[in-house]
Amino acid sequence: MTTENTIPADSNDLPIVLYGYWRSSASYRLRIALNLKDVDYEQRFVHLVRDGGQQHSDAYRKLNPQGQVPTLVHGERVLTQSPAILEYIEETFPDPALLPDDAGGRARVRALAAVIACDTHPVNNLRVLKYLTGTLGVDETAKLDWYRHWVAAGLDAFETMLAESDQTGDCCHGDAPTLADCCLLPQVYNARRFSCDESGWPNIRRICAHLEMIAAIDRAAPEKQPDAE
Repeated sequence: MTTENTIPADSNDLPIVLYGYWRSSASYRLRIALNLKDVDYEQRFVHLVRDGGQQHSDAYRKLNPQGQVPTLVHGERVLTQSPAILEYIEETFPDPALLPDDAGGRARVRALAAVIACDTHPVNNLRVLKYLTGTLGVDETAKLDWYRHWVAAGLDAFETMLAESDQTGDCCHGDAPTLADCCLLPQVYNARRFSCDESGWPNIRRICAHLEMIAAIDRAAPEKQPDAE
């Protein structure tokens, strides 16, 4: 099944396949970026819970040795790790740009994205939460405390970075979406799933409300994916 986008993947018409899961925030990041650039791609679905987690199958691990989503296949090239894939998408499909023209702006956007992708999401993803409740025997209350603590640590810092910069606009950097926005909205989506307190994040809430009004981003929403449950 393909998305609504119709522009060929590149001048060589190389097919793009995104392996992901509707509620995976890392997959959500890539859907946002691809949709903003109006790139044609096929989605193939890897259910993270069914069958013991389809990401652990031998067939999928041949694509992604870590057994995680997303994986992006572009022609013969297989790409893993969403931050690297976001950079690849930006370099391969440069219009519209998701990084600023200036070095300082690019560094700021990458730093904001890293707060989410490198420091906040990794300690709260599904495999970590399953290890807490399974192997370590942590109860549901303690698991939620863990999740909310690390989300607050990351998004509190993100909010401060937004509030203290005159480069913050309708979006994280200026008035057009960047890679930082691609990372922010999925993390906030997950924070809302776990009933995190958003009261201390006025800039984050304002920016996410703006992003959700953009048609290309709205199409990337988890509930609008064919594998949504």
